[in-house]
Amino acid sequence: MSFTRREFTTQSALTGAGIALTGTVAALATAPGALAAAGPENGNGKGHDHDHDHDHDHGNGHGHKDEPGYGPLIADPEGILALPAGFSYRVLTHSGVTRLESGEYTPSNHDGTASFEGPRGVTLLVNNHELSGTRAGWEHPVPLAEGLVYDPVAAGGCTVVETRRDGRTAEWVGIAGTSTNCAGGATPWGTWLTCEETEDRAGRNGLLKDHGYVFEVDPYDRRANRDPRPIKAFGRYAHEAVVIDPRRGHAYLTEDASGPNGLLYRWVPPHGFRHDRGRLRTLADDAGVLQASKCFDRDGAFVDDLSRATTIGTVYGVDWVDVPDRDARTVSVRKQFTDGQVTRARKLEGMWWGDGGVYIVSSYARDESPAQHDGQVWFYDPKRRTLTLKVLLGVNADPSKEGAFDGPDNITVSPYGGLVIAEDGDGLQHLFGATDSGRTYPIARNELNIGSEQEPEYSEFTGVTFSPDGRTLYANIQEPGIMLAITGPWKRQPNRH
Repeated sequence: MSFTRREFTTQSALTGAGIALTGTVAALATAPGALAAAGPENGNGKGHDHDHDHDHDHGNGHGHKDEPGYGPLIADPEGILALPAGFSYRVLTHSGVTRLESGEYTPSNHDGTASFEGPRGVTLLVNNHELSGTRAGWEHPVPLAEGLVYDPVAAGGCTVVETRRDGRTAEWVGIAGTSTNCAGGATPWGTWLTCEETEDRAGRNGLLKDHGYVFEVDPYDRRANRDPRPIKAFGRYAHEAVVIDPRRGHAYLTEDASGPNGLLYRWVPPHGFRHDRGRLRTLADDAGVLQASKCFDRDGAFVDDLSRATTIGTVYGVDWVDVPDRDARTVSVRKQFTDGQVTRARKLEGMWWGDGGVYIVSSYARDESPAQHDGQVWFYDPKRRTLTLKVLLGVNADPSKEGAFDGPDNITVSPYGGLVIAEDGDGLQHLFGATDSGRTYPIARNELNIGSEQEPEYSEFTGVTFSPDGRTLYANIQEPGIMLAITGPWKRQPNRH
C-alpha cells in the first residue's frame, strides 16, 4: 500500500515533534564532530601475532557512574586492542595463524558477523570474508570445500566459528566461491544472509558466474549449505547488508555504490510465502517485489539524497518504487531510475533490526552528495513508514587524533541500551557506543599498525555483534583478519544528558 505525501504531511501536522523520536535510541547526537539541531555549517560539511588462546586483561576500574561508557582506553602491550580498565579480549581466529578443521589457514579480510546460540554453551558465529575477484589474488582465500562452492574461481565466502565455554574454538567453511562478502544479516529463523558487494558479471575480473547476490548460510546444518544458490529475488547489485522484518516478512537491503549513489531497498514476499530455513533458495528469480525507497519531507517535497538531512530528529516519509529489472541484465539497478524517482545515499552500510524497525547506516558523504558528513544512522519504522535521523557526525577534522569518531559501518543494537558501532573512517579506528540520550563513548581502539611507523595505518573494525547471552561482544579487525571476543563489566548506560 502506497504511503502518500498527503498522508505523511497530515500525520506530521497532527503529531508534531513527537514523531521524530521513535525507538529506543532517541535522537542520538555524537560529539565531538556532531551536527546537532543547528545547520550544516556546524559540521563543516576518515602487525603483531600472538598466541590466539591467550587472554589479555586490562586491569580493573570503571568510569564515573553518571558518565556513559567505561572510562579511557588503555594501551595494549600486545599491540592489538586498547580497552577500558576491567575488560579483556581473546583472539578466536587470525588469518594465516589459526586453521580450519580441514587444515587450511583461516581466510583473510573478516567482515560482517552474527552470533547464534548452540547447544551446551556453544556459540556459533558466521563470518564473512570480503575477498573480491579470483582466488589467485589472495594469500588466504576461502577454501573450496566440497559441495559448498558457487563459483570455483571466486575468493570470497563465509566461515562458521564455534567457540565453547572452555575456550576451545573450531572453524569450517559455510560457503565458498562467492565474491566480496561484505555485511549481511541474521534471520529470525536462525540463519545468516551473506551479501556480495559487487556487480561483476561472468567473464569480468576472471569470474565464471554472475555475482552481486545474497546467499543463505545455515550455521547449524552443514548439509543445508550444499549446492549454494543465490537468492535472485533480492536483486543483483552491490549488496551491503540485509534485515528481515520478523512480523511482516519484508527484507530491507542496503547498497554501497556511487555514480550515482546507492539505494535502500525493500523486498516484499509473494502472497502466501512463509519464511523458514532454506525457503529463500526455493524462490523463483522474480518472486515477490523488489522496491527502492523514495522519501519526502514534512511539506511533501521530494528528497533526492539522505545527506540533505542536517538536523538530528529529521523525519522523512517513505514510499516504495518497483525496480524494473532486478537482475540488472543490461543496466545497474540504481541506474534504472531517473532523478526524482528514488532517494539516494552514499555508502549505505550496516543494518540491524531493533525497537520494531531497522537501524540503517550511511557511512559518509562527500562531493558526490548534496551535503557532506562523516556518518548518519537512520531508523526506519515500518508501521509508520517513516525514516528518522538518529545519529549525524560532522566531518572529522583530524581523524588521526583521539576524541572524535567517523565512518560508521557495521552496527548492532546493544542489550545494555543504545547502539554499538564499528568505525571505518580515516586514521584511528574504534568500536564506539551511542547512548539512548545521545552521548558517545569509546569501547575499543585498533592498535595493530599495518602501515609504517612514519605513516601508521589501522584497518577498519567489522562484524560487531553480541553473544546470545549478551556477555561477549564479538568484533573483527578486517586486515589481516582477526576475530576478537571482548568481555568485561558491561552495564546499562545512563540516559541523562
